[in-house]
Amino acid sequence: MRLRAMTNADISAGLRLKEVAGWNQTAADWQRFLEASPEGCFVVELDGRVCGTVTTISFDNQFAWVGMVLVDPEYRGRGIGTKLLERAIEHLDNQTIPTIKLDATPQGKPLYEKLGFTSEYEIGRWILRRSPTGTTETSCTGLSKSSPRFLEKIFKTDREVFGADRSFLLQSLHDDAPDFTMRIWNDGILEGYTLGRRGSFADHIGPWVAVNARSARRLLEEFLACSSRETLLVDCLKSNTNACELLRSFGFSYSRPLTRMYRGPNHYPGRTDMLCAILGPEFG
Repeated sequence: MRLRAMTNADISAGLRLKEVAGWNQTAADWQRFLEASPEGCFVVELDGRVCGTVTTISFDNQFAWVGMVLVDPEYRGRGIGTKLLERAIEHLDNQTIPTIKLDATPQGKPLYEKLGFTSEYEIGRWILRRSPTGTTETSCTGLSKSSPRFLEKIFKTDREVFGADRSFLLQSLHDDAPDFTMRIWNDGILEGYTLGRRGSFADHIGPWVAVNARSARRLLEEFLACSSRETLLVDCLKSNTNACELLRSFGFSYSRPLTRMYRGPNHYPGRTDMLCAILGPEFG
């Protein structure tokens, strides 16, 4: 078993593993991980073949994120996932980052608990599947036309909501899908915003932030109008009952649970009262 840093040459192997797992990431997402943390993403090789991955991203050195914990089903049961997580934690500890966060599946949660992670709150994955006739972009109303000034406002508000600066990541999402960057502006106040990604099989809404139910609805309506995909994904906070009911009313169905977890002090929890949906379990 060889554990080493991930490189651009391993992106194709990462894509293979996420396809086996049925995940929605693209090569652009893997590139984001490597650009954000070129020394903090790792793979395990067996017999010269990449059979496991893990990624890390540090946000302001206030906390870091662990994601993309993938192990080839053929090689499970050999401790590969544990070794990858221990290496990711070691890397972040060596950088003296006080807090590590992740979003755990029910299957992974017991392992994370053994490694010192504590549950913070619950998240639900919701899926919308619609017919091709309902996927036109003709009804976009213009909430997606965000100028650099509005982007700066979004980035500033997001620092408060997320708990740290991740503007480098949001800028990358906006550059790839500017029509998914939406905002509601009222009397000089930003009342809500969304960004999104075009994944391998679905468009992904997130982050989705709103100060009230009216703004949350408008943003979701606009996103649904601007997306041309038959499948959409969103990771909604279980505690935000208004957002969950809104998703249900638009035809989304609940898919699976996730648990936001952290290791170390949680000094920067963000503003969950404003958060309808996270960016995604791999990014936070």
